[in-house]
Amino acid sequence: MSKIGVMICGHGSRSQAAVDQFSVLAEKLPAHLPPEWAVEYGYLEFANPVIRDGLDRLRAQGCDKILAVPGMLFAAMHSKNDIPTVLNTYAAKYGIEVSYGRELGVDPKMIAAAGGRVQEAIAVANAAHGEVPMHETCLVVIGRGASDPDANGNVAKIARMLHEGLGFGWCEVGYSGVTFPLVEPCLQHASKLGYKRIVVFPYFLFSGILIDRIYGFTDQVAAEHADIQFVKAGYLNDHEQVLATFAERITEQVGEIPPPNCAMCKYRTQVLGFEAEVGAVQESHHHHVEGQGASAPGSNVEDCKLCDSFCTGLCRLEKQAKGHDHHHDSQGHDHSHDHDHGHGHTHSHEHVHAEYPHADHPHGPESARKSPKT
Repeated sequence: MSKIGVMICGHGSRSQAAVDQFSVLAEKLPAHLPPEWAVEYGYLEFANPVIRDGLDRLRAQGCDKILAVPGMLFAAMHSKNDIPTVLNTYAAKYGIEVSYGRELGVDPKMIAAAGGRVQEAIAVANAAHGEVPMHETCLVVIGRGASDPDANGNVAKIARMLHEGLGFGWCEVGYSGVTFPLVEPCLQHASKLGYKRIVVFPYFLFSGILIDRIYGFTDQVAAEHADIQFVKAGYLNDHEQVLATFAERITEQVGEIPPPNCAMCKYRTQVLGFEAEVGAVQESHHHHVEGQGASAPGSNVEDCKLCDSFCTGLCRLEKQAKGHDHHHDSQGHDHSHDHDHGHGHTHSHEHVHAEYPHADHPHGPESARKSPKT
């Protein structure tokens, strides 16, 4: 009989608070799983332990079948590409079985958790300032933002489910980075719609630099619109329904027919505007920041010469302008080994990351240029 281990694969963060919150969630998860299953966790970048460390600990406990899941809301490059590369390389090296489950995704339990956080924020606002009818309230849902329209589209679906489920007057969707609209232009747009209250909800698992960015821009836009009440809702964190979804993503892997992961993958099917990425090489590009920890360069806003009180993302634009952005610095190198991440395709060609097709959109990252340090 195989001994089963569970591996929770987190992204990692420059924020120690985010790393701490992820570890708390991972430590609560065993209570939702069979008691004989060993559970470990690790991070893709910045934080320790790294994913390999967690896999080592499971193997040391005698686990020869590992159920891995991405500790992420949606499937984009990290969960479709980077994490599977680490898992596949490890499995091949040590000859153990590693299966890979679905991301948390669009799930009734996740929507319930999101609705709970939004309703908590509204209750606090009502107690402090008096009630505002839902039909006179605009919901703004802010997602992470990715170069993958599949993940970005799922944020919009979550937003619509909250909009319709709770009966908001209107709903807007924005993103903290990469795509468009970013937080500031999204909030500026929402402020023109005539609603008395705007509830800003970060659809994120944990705290971190991006949460600071969302709340920072919220305060900035609120200061320009004193006639509108801006309410900052909390992120998901270790909500019971989040834990239940994680547990389901793990246990469903040992079911009779495990559900497929990342069903609408731009690496295996043609997605409008991203057709050139079908068959793209599967190679993790996070080795240079693996395990750096929360003291990694860029982790402290006070060290930044571009931002005042919160990270606006301007540093990334500056790096790209100088040709130093890590998403593109490996172009042209030959990685002539194959990878298979369960999507039914392998690759053996140059390691080239496709440029995001709308990188110069005025409401995307370029909008950060409007708020440089003075």
